[in-house]
Amino acid sequence: MASRASLGAFIELGPNIPKITGPPPVLPKSYPSLPDTVALDQLTWSPHVDRRADSSGRMGITPSGLEISQTPSPRGEVVEVVQSFFSPRMNRYRVVSACLTCFGNGLNDSVPGALIPHYNIGYAIVSLIFVSNALGFLIAAPFTEALQVRLGRAKTLMISEALMLAGYLAILFTPPYPVVVASFFSVGLGMAINLALNNVFISNLASSTSMLGLFHGSYGIGGTIGPLIATAIASHSIAAHWSRYYLLSLAVTIVNLLFAGWAFWDYERDAASVPPLLPGQRGSEQRPAIKGRLLRQSLRNKTTLLGALFIFAYQGAEVSISGWIISFLISYRAGKPAEVGYVTAGFWAGITIGRFALTHPAHRVGERLFVVLMVVGAIIFELLVWLVPNVVGDAVAVSLVGLLLGPIYPCAMHVFSRLLPRQIQMTSLSFISATGSSGGALAPFTTGIMAQALGTFVLHPVCIGLFMVMEGTWFLLPKVRKRTE
Repeated sequence: MASRASLGAFIELGPNIPKITGPPPVLPKSYPSLPDTVALDQLTWSPHVDRRADSSGRMGITPSGLEISQTPSPRGEVVEVVQSFFSPRMNRYRVVSACLTCFGNGLNDSVPGALIPHYNIGYAIVSLIFVSNALGFLIAAPFTEALQVRLGRAKTLMISEALMLAGYLAILFTPPYPVVVASFFSVGLGMAINLALNNVFISNLASSTSMLGLFHGSYGIGGTIGPLIATAIASHSIAAHWSRYYLLSLAVTIVNLLFAGWAFWDYERDAASVPPLLPGQRGSEQRPAIKGRLLRQSLRNKTTLLGALFIFAYQGAEVSISGWIISFLISYRAGKPAEVGYVTAGFWAGITIGRFALTHPAHRVGERLFVVLMVVGAIIFELLVWLVPNVVGDAVAVSLVGLLLGPIYPCAMHVFSRLLPRQIQMTSLSFISATGSSGGALAPFTTGIMAQALGTFVLHPVCIGLFMVMEGTWFLLPKVRKRTE
């Protein structure tokens, strides 16, 4: 009892104690004012919101709306998903198909130099095959993108291989030389289509510099094997049947036709590499109705024009060396056709090793600086081929020129693909490839005309001049920037 009395001294109990209440609710200054009923009525409701209120007066989300609801991306920002060698799964087969196609192209491009001494016609006439091949490239350039949009990539690639197949079938029967010239037009037309499509596909994969090195390295492998087989055929008792070499090209083309059709058949469904459209951009803007406008945009693009001139000079020098170095060694170094015919194989072996071994260091050093250094080295070794009167020394120097030229093409294509807006990328790269092929025709054709009058030594000043054009156009290219469109 005493304890209770002492406790009462501290606690007062009574009916008049006031009721304790909490502070009034206050909105923070940063909190927006509540919308009134007029503002609520003006809201645009998502089709996935159930506007029927439940018993508590709240509105819910439909089950389908709940499944697809996601955090919205910032307005105007494009998130690009880049394909790789492994994703989607079919890409590994598509990369192999592209490499086999490039291998077949190398088999074709490397053999004219080994076969020219066996045509038994003048240099000016024999060089018409280069012009015919380039004409096919030029005609294909405006139509490649439209063909792909209308038919799909698989069917377009199959058409390109069918065109090459028709050309090889005609050459196989050793027809008169005008028919051979016409056949190279069909081969060039098909090659231009598959090269443009595969260049764009490989350029848009992850680690594109290394992938382009693999792709164009396959071209070098074909370029190395081709002269070895062609020289063996043309230098022995079956020299009159030099066209039998094209049995190999024919077989590879048949394999490529079937394999490319299978690998790329569902390519359009794997659209992970295509960025989403910007808000307000209509899908119809990507349809064939504006392909003509895309070509005009490409031709007004600085990168397209400088890239075309660069590849024009590059392929002009590459094909000129491949096509005329054997004739130079026979005329000025007293080489025997059965022996110096293999120098072309050494040149293409250098290109192959360069593309496989040097493209990765190029990416680490920086493609812009790396290309400059490679072109300077190519000029030095081309001078050695011209000035050193020794067959063995010239053969080694030619191989080193090939080694230095090898990584330039994939590095350049990587830089061009980074600089070009995506909507004109296919058209621009097709134009660049076509112009490059015209360089691969005009330069050896000009060399043949001059060699007819002056001698095959003109090969070297022509190539050195083309190397200098490459350096000049490379310095004029815009700086590589991250593509945001």
